[in-house]
Amino acid sequence: MMQSFITKDGKRMRRGYTTGSCAAAAAKSAAMMLLEDRRLESVHLTTPGGAELDLPVTDIVMGDGFVSCGIVKDSGDDPDVTNGITVYARVEKTASPHEILIDGGEGVGRVTKPGLDQPVGNAAINSVPRRMMTQELLQVCEDCGYNGGLSVIISVPAGVEIAQKTFNPRLGIVGGISILGTTGIVEPMSDDAVVETIRTELSMRAAEGKKSVLLIIGNYGSDFIQDSLRIDPEIAVTTSNFIGDAFRLASEAGFADTLLIGHIGKTVKLAGGLFNTHSKWGDCRAEIFASHAGMCGASRETVARLMDSAMTDDMLSILDESGLREKVMASIMDKTDYLLQHRTLGAMNTAVVSFSKEYGILGMTAKAEDIMEKIRKEYS
Repeated sequence: MMQSFITKDGKRMRRGYTTGSCAAAAAKSAAMMLLEDRRLESVHLTTPGGAELDLPVTDIVMGDGFVSCGIVKDSGDDPDVTNGITVYARVEKTASPHEILIDGGEGVGRVTKPGLDQPVGNAAINSVPRRMMTQELLQVCEDCGYNGGLSVIISVPAGVEIAQKTFNPRLGIVGGISILGTTGIVEPMSDDAVVETIRTELSMRAAEGKKSVLLIIGNYGSDFIQDSLRIDPEIAVTTSNFIGDAFRLASEAGFADTLLIGHIGKTVKLAGGLFNTHSKWGDCRAEIFASHAGMCGASRETVARLMDSAMTDDMLSILDESGLREKVMASIMDKTDYLLQHRTLGAMNTAVVSFSKEYGILGMTAKAEDIMEKIRKEYS
């Protein structure tokens, strides 16, 4: 068990290590046992991020011309569906000098769509774990005076079932999980993992030649675009709270048009400059509604009621009573448009559509209808 900790939101949380580290450690230990003809109880691995790991080796099989073994994944305090699985490596000698061949076996996904870390047809073993394995195995060969090559098959028997709980099927990775990791270490509740998923989905659509992209914040957005806008939710990229990151990554991916459709409880925060809409970064919903209502002629009593409200539906109801909902929403969307254009520096056309379950579409920024129509045509 890894004994490295961080403090997050006042809690002491234990780090873990990635499937990529498991694969590299399994491959290294299998190669050492194959070339040295001895069993190992543990293996040492230095991760790309510089962390030093000593990991127990399990399920050792030393056969005729091959060695297979496993490393158990430890995700620390991160709620990772791969925690506790065993990542196996089977290593054999090949005749090609200094060549390391890496492929996936049972439970490791296969790439079927362009735009991912690996080309179509490859096993979903990302580039950093591949480099880790290649470097470790070449060093083992040098240490053992072996001049031939090695073939490595990474497998995760539990990966077939676990993959259904991940984004892999949606991303076009079939048959298992991905072997991932950039630093080799799992940071508990990592925001980076969410942002990386957004990056991957955007890269896939860009690789398909799409010029426009649709963003949604969560399940509310998925249901709304399907039921009210006749748009297939499968084409949308889910941003969660990371709206600013999503627009930035869409710009970096080269999209010409990016449209966000989201529930007013989240999108209203954009008018206050909050582009990460998690409540820990701020909750300015009442302040935004109240200030825009005041600018639109609301009475002091109405402004006070808005400030005392906890839910956006209540705020909308108060504005309805005052006959100001449409005017206030137009003001909020104008401010959202201004701040979004400022944030993206005019690198692409951007737009936002705000809705609620009760009221439907509440407001749109200037280019929303135009971009929505482009998305319908491009993804039809």
